[in-house]
Amino acid sequence: MSVKENLKKILIEGLNLEDITVDDIQDDMPLFGEGLGLDSLDVVELIVLVQKHFGVEIKDMEEGRPALQTVNTLADFIEKRRAA
Repeated sequence: MSVKENLKKILIEGLNLEDITVDDIQDDMPLFGEGLGLDSLDVVELIVLVQKHFGVEIKDMEEGRPALQTVNTLADFIEKRRAA
């Protein structure tokens, strides 16, 4: 399973997103606001889920803000951190 597919599953299951499937989440869909509709409380939970499932830590919002834009940006962040 690719990082993107795994991320989508984690988003749905970990954040208890109802009536949303993996196919509903586009790779370039914004995670917050008009896109998937996540909020500031979801950010904290998502950071914990990323660390738990991928072993990648998002240390602060300076590095987190650009990483948490879309599935694409988060997958890229995870892949770069895992490769380092």
